[in-house]
Amino acid sequence: MFYYVLKYVLIGPLLKLLFRPRVEGLEHVPEEGAAIVAGNHLSFSDHFLMPVVLSRRITFLAKQEYFTGPGLKGRLTAAFFRSAGQIPVDRSGKEAGQAAIREGLGVLAKDELLGIYPEGTRSHDGRLYKGKVGVAVMALTAGVKVVPCAMLGTFEIQPPGRVLPRIRRVTIRFGEPLDFSRYAGMAGEKAAVRAVTDEIMYAIMSLSGQEYVDEYAAKVKAAETARGPEKFPEAER
Repeated sequence: MFYYVLKYVLIGPLLKLLFRPRVEGLEHVPEEGAAIVAGNHLSFSDHFLMPVVLSRRITFLAKQEYFTGPGLKGRLTAAFFRSAGQIPVDRSGKEAGQAAIREGLGVLAKDELLGIYPEGTRSHDGRLYKGKVGVAVMALTAGVKVVPCAMLGTFEIQPPGRVLPRIRRVTIRFGEPLDFSRYAGMAGEKAAVRAVTDEIMYAIMSLSGQEYVDEYAAKVKAAETARGPEKFPEAER
């Protein structure tokens, strides 16, 4: 219930007024039934701007850190995500990943929309990174279509390190649903889930126009952190 209060009363109207989201391909999002919306992840703002333009409720698998942050900011963030019905995901290992998949399948079993960022984390430099296979496992296990989504302009309004977003117009672009019924019964086969994941990432790349990096974002971030603190040029614009 509080989800709709946030969307239609407390936050949604303000976001639409400030960022004037331009929406393309909304007709590709099914009006009913289970489906996965898989998007690129450029900014913390993505969590708020995509749901605002959808007529249906969407439940995201959100990183657990949003629910466990310290201080007043951490408590407020956790309260918001819980109130919006979002699901915390532990990204610490294989078993945690399996738990996240079970949570996602639970959403799909209720014929709802599930939102997921296959990269597993926000892009730190605006590029699109290799997708993790959880999205494919869920799509094949539940037998649902995947709607690719591209957020455009959200990196520019709130890049890494920026707390408050700049007020600029953004675009949210949805692509045609991807049907993976040809892989039915193959959710446990590594080659199949990798192929499905790569197809999803290619569709997102085609919509967003981003440069693609065939490495996991978290791995690249960790390598850059190990080299020493660096500023992201985009964050200073």
